[in-house]
Amino acid sequence: MSKELKEYIERWFIKADHDLITARTILEYEPLVLAVVCFHCQQAVKKYFKAFLIFHGEENTKTHDLIDLQNKCSGIDNDFAAIDL
Repeated sequence: MSKELKEYIERWFIKADHDLITARTILEYEPLVLAVVCFHCQQAVKKYFKAFLIFHGEENTKTHDLIDLQNKCSGIDNDFAAIDL
């Protein structure tokens, strides 16, 4: 794996981690805005899925469809099929 590709994938993980930090932070405030928390969790999952796919040589597609991304990941590693979105 090239250094550039590794750094690119790492940036996807960092962005996903930041989404989770944001979701956790929002949970600490009142009034609780669950829609925003869920949005950031969805964004994190999407980025983790995309990083996995990129790592396995798949082209990054512009989609927000978690089911589609999960199915693509499951085609590489069947363990993804067990994730209950």
